[in-house]
Amino acid sequence: MLTRFRPRSLDILHNYSKSQLLADITAGMSVGIVALPLAMAFAIASGLTPAAGLTTAIIAGFLISLLGGSKVQIGGPAGAFIVVVYAIVQQYGLGNLLLATMLAGVFMFLLGLLGLGALVRHIPVSIVIGFTNGIAALIALSQLNDFFGLNIDHLPAEFFSKTKAIGLALPHIHLATLSIGVFSLAILIVWPKIARHLPAGLKQIPGSMIALLAGTLLSQWPELNVATIGSRFGDIPSQLSSPAFPQFTWHSLAAIIQPALTIAVLGAIESLLCARIADGLINDRHDPNQELMAQGIANFVSPLFGGFCATGTIARTVTNINSGACSPVSGMVHALSILLIMAIAAPFAKLIPLSTLAAVLLYVAWNMGEWAEFRRLQHFTGNYRTILLSTFILTVVVDLTVAMEVGLLLACVFFITRVSSLTHLKKVELPEYLQGKADQIEAWSIHGSLFFGSIAKIESLLDPHKIQPDLLILDLSSLLNMDTTGLEALETLQQQLHHQGACLMICGAGIQPHSLIHRSGFYQHLGAEFLLPDLQSAWQRADHFLKKTHADHQENSEKTHRHNV
Repeated sequence: MLTRFRPRSLDILHNYSKSQLLADITAGMSVGIVALPLAMAFAIASGLTPAAGLTTAIIAGFLISLLGGSKVQIGGPAGAFIVVVYAIVQQYGLGNLLLATMLAGVFMFLLGLLGLGALVRHIPVSIVIGFTNGIAALIALSQLNDFFGLNIDHLPAEFFSKTKAIGLALPHIHLATLSIGVFSLAILIVWPKIARHLPAGLKQIPGSMIALLAGTLLSQWPELNVATIGSRFGDIPSQLSSPAFPQFTWHSLAAIIQPALTIAVLGAIESLLCARIADGLINDRHDPNQELMAQGIANFVSPLFGGFCATGTIARTVTNINSGACSPVSGMVHALSILLIMAIAAPFAKLIPLSTLAAVLLYVAWNMGEWAEFRRLQHFTGNYRTILLSTFILTVVVDLTVAMEVGLLLACVFFITRVSSLTHLKKVELPEYLQGKADQIEAWSIHGSLFFGSIAKIESLLDPHKIQPDLLILDLSSLLNMDTTGLEALETLQQQLHHQGACLMICGAGIQPHSLIHRSGFYQHLGAEFLLPDLQSAWQRADHFLKKTHADHQENSEKTHRHNV
């Protein structure tokens, strides 16, 4: 069944008041001021122009708020995409990045349309922490070129090549650039502590804006010769470009399917994690499927105007909440605020030093990573540590796609091993009135889950050389679930017993195993009299079965004797 397309804004705006509108306008403008430098910084770090970041913040940010399933989430370019986007640009080019983003938008929309939003949220936390910390480390590494003023023309995307290039260039640090970068970073660290003691109006000024202003003023001394946005990218346009569909071939489309999947999965995870955090802060509940559909539309439309991939952003969403946002209108105002600032202040934006933007991203990377989790690893299991560290190392050294694949594979293997270890076979003691027939009847109870990973736990019953009793009872009352491989094992056991002239009786099957037994047709092969609701019924049926079997044997013996006479 497909998910209904119902943006959250339609529900909220039914009883929308003037006071809520004023609160949303104030919050949206505050978030717009915070988002402006981040949008440019994320784009530059991704190997794109500042205009691409601003376009993404405006177009995608507006659509995510207008069509999304969260009340206060802010969408736009995110630090999590920096590493992925930079690698795609280096390997496939800008045109294919735009195409990959649009294809990722289609994938995200389909995830939401098919109701798979809840599944995305169930990715193990060890994987999420591993790749988040890995991305944060790579963001920090990628900013060292601009922070130190190393003037590396083309910073490689691959980890070891990038590290080598930075290492070789370190002796050529530009002291003026480094000084502005350190000064900007100091402002970002100290400003939140200073802002606590300032009047309410000044508290809302983000540290990034203070750092941008201070860094820009310092960089104006000609003798410093500091790289700026203008010196590297030229002028920033004061309006959005006209929409245009990127050119592509079917060959290029096939080549970017995997990068598109990476963008889609990462965007889905980031947006739904952000929405869950927002829910906790405002005591609300978002619609994950609607959110994914909105993210999909935003990522499809944004590249048409020269933007790139977008998702929900935690820092801007929290700022939105703290600024008093009441509805998705604040997110739309945030996008329009960036558009207004872009139209007015574009000529001044080119004066911003790149080392200040690098400082902003270093600060973002530090706050983005959950570094305390590394210290806490000693308190968790070896499986948890292996998944987290493997995902982290592979994210840094190889790439995010491989890290996610290996992390999920390890999580599945460890989960299968864990569930399998909880499955065991236990012999059931016969009741008193059947004690004398212990050579004719056996009873076993299966505990846990009978699936492909735990079949080995019942191998002792499946041994074809085992001499089976006349009646084997399996108590499934403690069996949580069974897959088709487990069912096949029961069918094999029933066939082996039948070949030896013995019977299999099953009792106590729960809803899922009982349903599978019926749906598969095994019920007909087993026989209705050999599928009982509980163990007590099985004992009574077993007693009746053995008595009848004994009577049949006696009758056959008498017939044989009379025939011989």
